[in-house]
Amino acid sequence: MTTLRKPPVGPRRPPTPKMSLADIVDTLSVGEVPLRFTAYDGSSSGPADAKIGLHLASPRGATYLATAPGDLGIARAYVSGDLQLTGVHPGDPYDILVTITDGLTLQRPSAATIANITRSLGWELLKPIAPPAQEAHPRWRRLAEGLRHSKTRDAEAISKHYDVSNTFYEYVLGPSMTYTCATFATEDTGLEDAQEAKYQLVFDKLGLQPGMRLLDIGCGWGGMVRFAARRGVHAIGATLSAEQAKWAQQAIAEEGLSGLAEVRFKDYRDVSETGFDAISSIGLTEHIGIAEYPAYFGALRAKLRPGGRLLNHCITRPTNDRKIKTGAFIDRYVFPDGELTGSGTVITEIQDAGLEVRHEENLREHYALTLREWNANLVANWDACVEEVGEGTARLWGLYMAGSRLGFERNVVQLHQVLAVKVGDKGAASVHLRPWWNG
Repeated sequence: MTTLRKPPVGPRRPPTPKMSLADIVDTLSVGEVPLRFTAYDGSSSGPADAKIGLHLASPRGATYLATAPGDLGIARAYVSGDLQLTGVHPGDPYDILVTITDGLTLQRPSAATIANITRSLGWELLKPIAPPAQEAHPRWRRLAEGLRHSKTRDAEAISKHYDVSNTFYEYVLGPSMTYTCATFATEDTGLEDAQEAKYQLVFDKLGLQPGMRLLDIGCGWGGMVRFAARRGVHAIGATLSAEQAKWAQQAIAEEGLSGLAEVRFKDYRDVSETGFDAISSIGLTEHIGIAEYPAYFGALRAKLRPGGRLLNHCITRPTNDRKIKTGAFIDRYVFPDGELTGSGTVITEIQDAGLEVRHEENLREHYALTLREWNANLVANWDACVEEVGEGTARLWGLYMAGSRLGFERNVVQLHQVLAVKVGDKGAASVHLRPWWNG
């Protein structure tokens, strides 16, 4: 009878030790972490004497980071208060963003490392949970709110971003209540002077004179409308934000401009008047949708008289690659349904709509300076802003503006003004031979 023998048993391999949260950060990083990282499990990483750092305060924050890798997970953890800053004010996290951008490189872990990270975190931390209340639905769920860039869905998207609180915007934007790129004579120019200079630049490029008619679409709180009306121009503004329209109409009345200026809570497509001498679109094109450009610029051309001018001022990308999509953080937390493309695409669509482009310029450095000043206002009014909109929303705005500032500085995004004219009979453009404005 044959006796079956068990194969010899060698020494057992000891189980891989569980990783702390700081161990996980170190494993995913190439080189030393450039700031101090601490976590609720007591672990830490990075230089002990670092002046700035991040603190992961709770398991919920770890879940946000693990279940939505990238900027969306970071935003969820930060807005919820589970990822906290040290050495940096939450109203202006610019310095920590620069440190991370310049000094932190992540690497793709091996399958074995992923397995160990998963085991170390535990399945409870890997179960998706509800995001912060400030987050919009993903694109596929927004279909219930209407087709993309339909009037209904555009109104919902605009309302989410701009109807936060007029009081909050007053704290952040300052007295001008202008939520678009200013133009700075120098880096030390004050924000109010720079916003006034921007309106003057648009006014002059459009060649506005007393008695002329201006349509300002996406007019916000009516800054351009009131600027033009103070100079004798009849100005109509249109906005999809009810709160903006209410604030603007009150400001118009208080300035005694009701005979010249009006701001309507209305889609620009529903403005019935035509024959305008000029149209300004300052910060609206980002919300239109690239596929809608032909209809958009065609509608604006139809509202101009022959010889009338259009000034289109919008954020753009450095290239015209339409495959580049808006990041999850911006789409969910800042500008739902927003789309950006290059200035070349904008110019092409303006030309294809039958308008003649006369001038364009890139003001991206000016937007970085504008955002710097808005962050400073948020820091200076932090307690009041938190009381008005809650700490999560205030933190969101600090992150969004500081990140945008870095984006404009690093040429990730740009800001282009394009001036065009509706050519009249026999090619008459009615413009000076050389640029006629300062700036």
